[in-house]
Amino acid sequence: MAARFSVMPSTVIKRFDYQPGSRELLVTFTTGRRYIYSKVPPEAVDRFRRAFSKGQHFNAHIRDRYEYRELEPAWGGED
Repeated sequence: MAARFSVMPSTVIKRFDYQPGSRELLVTFTTGRRYIYSKVPPEAVDRFRRAFSKGQHFNAHIRDRYEYRELEPAWGGED
């Protein structure tokens, strides 16, 4: 079951979803680009969730620290 954290108070990150079983973090940016970050521990996601500035926290603690791949753009109804 995914831990879903929908509406973000962020100018950079629209939302993120986490799959604890596979330790995959799906980040959707306000541009519509989506990335899956692999092997992200639950503690890192919890700190991300609690961060006041999602964009600053992401840049300092997630981006460039975990393997990632970009997904195809989501079309129609991806909120």
